[in-house]
Amino acid sequence: MKIIIDVNILISALLKDSKTRNIIRNSGLEFYFPEIALHKIIKYKNYMIEKAQLMENDFILLLAKLFSHIKLISRREMLEQKVKAKELMKTIDEEDYPFIAAALSKGEDGVIWSEDRHFDKQKIVKTLKTSDLEKFMF
Repeated sequence: MKIIIDVNILISALLKDSKTRNIIRNSGLEFYFPEIALHKIIKYKNYMIEKAQLMENDFILLLAKLFSHIKLISRREMLEQKVKAKELMKTIDEEDYPFIAAALSKGEDGVIWSEDRHFDKQKIVKTLKTSDLEKFMF
């Protein structure tokens, strides 16, 4: 199973020491994040630093620690699936097509980890919730 992390899952892991962060750091599962979605982390960096009450250096260190367990998927790797993903998400939430494209680029093993219900509206890529992944911890 190759798990594509939704941006909100990653933000959750950055905001507090939680189940989400624990799963990423300790489960041993294979996690991925689309490179094209990194702009969202940058966009909300100051908000997350303030909300998590971290110094900028600590935030960057935490981000680096999380990404030591997460592989980036390049735009090039997702290119073949981009059109299909955009079409699939056009009427749901077109902004989230990179996560669908990333999952599709991983073949049948690709799943999305998200708490966002709009991913459940598509039927091509399997989605998992945090509670589903907690089961792998034990």
